[in-house]
Amino acid sequence: MAGKEELVFVALGGLGEIGMNMALYGYGPARDRRWLMVDCGVTFAGPELPGVDIVVPDTRFIEDNLDRLDGIVITHAHEDHYGAIVHLWPKLKAPLYMTAFTAGLLEAKASSEPGVGKIPVTVVKQGGRINAGPFEVEFVAMSHSIPEPCALAIRTPAGTVVHSGDWKIDPTPGVGKPIDTERLAEIGREGVQALICDSTNAVRDGVSPSEMDVAADLSKVIRKAKRRVAVTTFASNVARIRSIAIAAKAADRDVVVMGRSMHRAIEVSRELGYLDDLPAFLSEDAYGYLPPERVVLLLTGSQGEDRAALARIASGDHRNVALSKGDMVIFSSRTIPGNEKAVGAILNKLAEAEVEIVTDRDALVHVSGHPRRGELTQLYDLLKPQGLIPAHGEAVHLKAHRDLALQYGIKNTLIARNGDVVRLAPGKLAVIDDLPTGIAVKDGLIFGDPEETGVHERRKLSFAGAIVVSVVIDAKGTVIGEPQAALFGLPDVDENGDDLEDIVIDEVVAALDSIPKNRRKDADLVAEAARRAARAAIRDCWGKKPLTEALVVRV
Repeated sequence: MAGKEELVFVALGGLGEIGMNMALYGYGPARDRRWLMVDCGVTFAGPELPGVDIVVPDTRFIEDNLDRLDGIVITHAHEDHYGAIVHLWPKLKAPLYMTAFTAGLLEAKASSEPGVGKIPVTVVKQGGRINAGPFEVEFVAMSHSIPEPCALAIRTPAGTVVHSGDWKIDPTPGVGKPIDTERLAEIGREGVQALICDSTNAVRDGVSPSEMDVAADLSKVIRKAKRRVAVTTFASNVARIRSIAIAAKAADRDVVVMGRSMHRAIEVSRELGYLDDLPAFLSEDAYGYLPPERVVLLLTGSQGEDRAALARIASGDHRNVALSKGDMVIFSSRTIPGNEKAVGAILNKLAEAEVEIVTDRDALVHVSGHPRRGELTQLYDLLKPQGLIPAHGEAVHLKAHRDLALQYGIKNTLIARNGDVVRLAPGKLAVIDDLPTGIAVKDGLIFGDPEETGVHERRKLSFAGAIVVSVVIDAKGTVIGEPQAALFGLPDVDENGDDLEDIVIDEVVAALDSIPKNRRKDADLVAEAARRAARAAIRDCWGKKPLTEALVVRV
């Protein structure tokens, strides 16, 4: 196919994982493709990356081809789809396209990031179209757990591909437009070369309940509560915020809001009219003087984030807000895989305080924003895609989605991995190349490769600690005084009760004594001998290999 026009798809993140969504669509001959980026998301670091704030995809390929990047299109304003823009746009600087709600949250996020400044954005309405190089992109209204989610119908001379974004079928989403099934059907009749589609709930049968069903159950639960009610949910779920506010009003309660991200989402939502006709929300200062039976506390922290409001309240560390026996906490969310331990710790603290806990196991207080199998087949019916690539999911989700598509009759189906260059047209789906992929991390004020930021060494430190040995030598190679050792994160004594620091120093002295005096003039040789001796000493008496460094000072 060399030299011929092709339409290709490649994910730099988001395939085989939840989060960090970033896709590229390419059109043209292999050596001269134009590129369109879809989404620019983050994921959050786990224990394997200690100290890291966020993780973003490695963008080195597209950075090397910026003259061919015609635009960046964002499907919706969840962190795993737009959260990396503030970090990566200064390097990419391509035209940005998104809806008004996403643009509002991006502006607020950029203003709180040091040194980012204003990011220029072209706002596109749901149903609108833009042109970026050879790509015409239509923003099709979908339903999801956030305002203004869009699927993208990407048209090229080689055919049309639909990138679903995150979605579900919900005729009553609570806020904003419902999914535009009529337009999806029209696009299907035009012809869809391939569907790149959300797989998060592909393992679940049936269809998802509506957001309106959640609103009804939330109202029932809040109405029956005797004392304070706290509801924790994602700040971006404006329909849920609206449902909570309506339920509070019906129960003659005031809504007290906590959390910077919650305030940010509410501010943008009010500007766009999504929270019209609701009473004003109160700040946390009002919590102390409201009677318990008049309070609905709306706050962040549903995923156990240690710096979020709920974690501090559960620990009794918040200066203005406390929960006590008989109060209720509603988790209007589902725990993201990987956050179970953090959420469990908060649940235990609340239980110890005899706070009543309500989750989606007790009542319909949350519903996913992603399609189950019944909704996936409804989308197949509408779009009638010639091919399908499962996206947005771990391996088990991608496989379940692929198997469902095959059962439905979509034979041209392919499971891709990050970095796979998949030819969408002409012909059947096929992996024809691969691009470099990986991650970059934000570590404090530094952004870069995990190796460059020292994160991998930091992880080793957490397992086996560190040793620093100091040796002083003179110009003749004589060791001055006794070497010194500092041990970090190691036991004080071995199994026999002997001091580990003494053991290390003894072994270093012996190693240095074994070096001929004339060779001890070589500071590098002395340092390496001391390092090896210290490390071996700990390995022999403790069984672990700490990070070990030796410093040699010549006097």
